[in-house]
Amino acid sequence: MQMLSRTQADEWRIIDQLYPSLHRFSAVVAPSDLEPDDLLQEALVAVLRRHRLSALDHPAAYLRKAILSVAVSHNRTMGRRRTAMAQYNASATPVVLPIYPSDLTELLALPPRERAALYLHEVEGFRYAEVAEMLGCSESAAKKAGARGRRHLVRILESEVAP
Repeated sequence: MQMLSRTQADEWRIIDQLYPSLHRFSAVVAPSDLEPDDLLQEALVAVLRRHRLSALDHPAAYLRKAILSVAVSHNRTMGRRRTAMAQYNASATPVVLPIYPSDLTELLALPPRERAALYLHEVEGFRYAEVAEMLGCSESAAKKAGARGRRHLVRILESEVAP
């Protein structure tokens, strides 16, 4: 709670203004085992520990990059955990989390960077140059991530249709 008391009114205005779009972005890039609100909060806390939002040139882009970084880190950590659990509990039955039907189910199969590139370009309407800035990569890397994501998505959708 100490961080909240240090956060000034201009910081809250920025957070209030950016929250809806950042929450949608978090929902798209969040791993299936992490709530979008938790992802957004963790990224916001990490950024506010180091910077004042009002001091950043593009706080939305900076926060999107932080959200993606937290999502990728979480995926990496969970992958290591799953590998360790598989090694030590080979005989144990795996825990199956319930999967709720969603229009975004196919997107969850994509890696976070590909999901982020597709979402920012196709849904939010950003140019790839802007996407690259938000994701902290070159424009060509953002285009490649979007193209890879699109190809993966097509393969997923085609495999569902095939008998």
